[in-house]
Amino acid sequence: MSDDLVLYERDDQVSILTLNRPEKLNAISPELRQQLVDGFVRAEEDDETCVVVLRSNGRSFCVGYDIGGSAEPRETRYDALWWHEYLGDCLKFEMMPWYLRKPVVASVHGHAVGGGCELAMFCDLTIAADTCLFGEPEARFCESGPAMVMPWIIGFKRARELLYFGDMIDAQTALDYGMVNRVVPAEELVEATLKYAKRLSLIGRETLAATKLAVNRGADASGFRTAIQSGLDVLAPLYASKTEINEQFEKLVREEGLGAALKWRRGQFAE
Repeated sequence: MSDDLVLYERDDQVSILTLNRPEKLNAISPELRQQLVDGFVRAEEDDETCVVVLRSNGRSFCVGYDIGGSAEPRETRYDALWWHEYLGDCLKFEMMPWYLRKPVVASVHGHAVGGGCELAMFCDLTIAADTCLFGEPEARFCESGPAMVMPWIIGFKRARELLYFGDMIDAQTALDYGMVNRVVPAEELVEATLKYAKRLSLIGRETLAATKLAVNRGADASGFRTAIQSGLDVLAPLYASKTEINEQFEKLVREEGLGAALKWRRGQFAE
């Protein structure tokens, strides 16, 4: 297996970034995050690239940040200022597709969870396999994603339900909500995404860049950037808080492992 956690290739005018940590379901580690940032910069600076595709190897697109590793030093667990800085860096990373000049197409399969779901939403366009599941389950663990982008994509009522309960939705529901642009059979995802991106690349890069900038400027004028930053400011102290649920969860992690802790919490929401 390649040591590269993000693979880079170009097909005509389409640059393809592939998350390549399949054994961890492409969970975002510091190393993967840096390599993806480098890949986005490379695509942005490549004069031959008109469109960028973000996809993944393995069973899932991305299951969010790697909570199985040492997410933070123990001495910073209840340090709100540390969390604000850490989550701020995560937010800058997730928003890279939004602020690239070139359109980014997310090609999503398996699971897009937590930071992986947010990353897909920050992409300009999203094509999903019909077997894909989306969600942000952080609320069940006394956390919430640092990027409050979901209300801007699917509206307040639907976003509140998903963010409050931490439930997952399937690809068709995501399409109905406006979270994705198209749903295709899983076995056709790679081919369909490339065809879609190549068709988009027929549009002049100047037109695409100007149109994307106009859309983003309109969102910013409506308060998008301020709302995202405000969400980070409000949520950082939550990560530093000490609650009954996270104390029980961490105790189970220490005594029985992460898998057992996740199973315990999921079981409480079983229908």
